[in-house]
Amino acid sequence: MRLVSFFLDRIYPPTCLACRAGVDEAGTLCPACWRAMPFIEQPYCERLGLPFAQELGPGLISPAAEINPPVFTRARAVARYDGPARQLAQRLKYNDRLDLAPAMGRWMARAGREILSESDLITPVPLHRGRLWRRRFNQAAVLAGHVAHHARLPCETGLIQRIKATRPQVGLTRDERASNLQGAFRLSTETASLAAGRRIVLIDDVLTTGATLNACARALLKAGAARVDALTFARVVSGA
Repeated sequence: MRLVSFFLDRIYPPTCLACRAGVDEAGTLCPACWRAMPFIEQPYCERLGLPFAQELGPGLISPAAEINPPVFTRARAVARYDGPARQLAQRLKYNDRLDLAPAMGRWMARAGREILSESDLITPVPLHRGRLWRRRFNQAAVLAGHVAHHARLPCETGLIQRIKATRPQVGLTRDERASNLQGAFRLSTETASLAAGRRIVLIDDVLTTGATLNACARALLKAGAARVDALTFARVVSGA
C-alpha cells in the first residue's frame, strides 16, 4: 500500500483539504489553513462544549446550558463553524466531497475521545428518505463510519428513523427549529432493543441550536438508552 501511495502522490500531488495548496501528505491542511482552523480546545462548557474565554475551573457549565439544558448529556465538536471548518462542512454536505470525510472523522474522534471512551454505540442523525434520495448520501452517516473506525465502536446507521419530512432548518429560530422537528424521529421495535441500556453517541456534521440533536436524543432515551452524548465536526458559537 505504501508503494501505491508513493506513485499516486507522484501522479496526483497531495493538496490542502481547504485551499488546495500543496502539502506533504494527503488528507491534511496546509500550515496557513491549520493556523486558521478555529479548533475548540479546553476550557469549555462541560454540557455544550462551548469554549470559555478563560479557565474558570473544572466542571463548569455555560449560561446557555443553564438556561436551555440539552436533552443529551454532553456535546463536543472539533471547531467553530467558521473559516476552514465551515468550508469543509459545506463542501462535504453540498458538493459531494466525500474525500474530506476521513480527515473530518479523524478529528472528530480526537475531539470526542472522552465521550467515545465511555460509550457503547455510535449512530448518525438520519435523513428523511426523500432527502436522502435527492442528496444520495447522508453526511452524518459517512462521518459516523469514520469516527466508529477510529474509536473502535459499533456504528448503527439505521438506529433512528426520520419519519417526518421537515423543511430545511436554515434561517429558522431556535423555537421554530424545535417545532419543525416535533415528532420527526422514532425508533422501531427492533432498533429500540439495540438502544436499550446503551450509552450512545449521536453524530452530525454541524451543531447550530441543538434542536436536531435534542430531538434524536429524546427518541433514543424514550427507547431506553442509558445516556446520549453528541459529537459534531463543527458547532455555531454566537459571537465567534
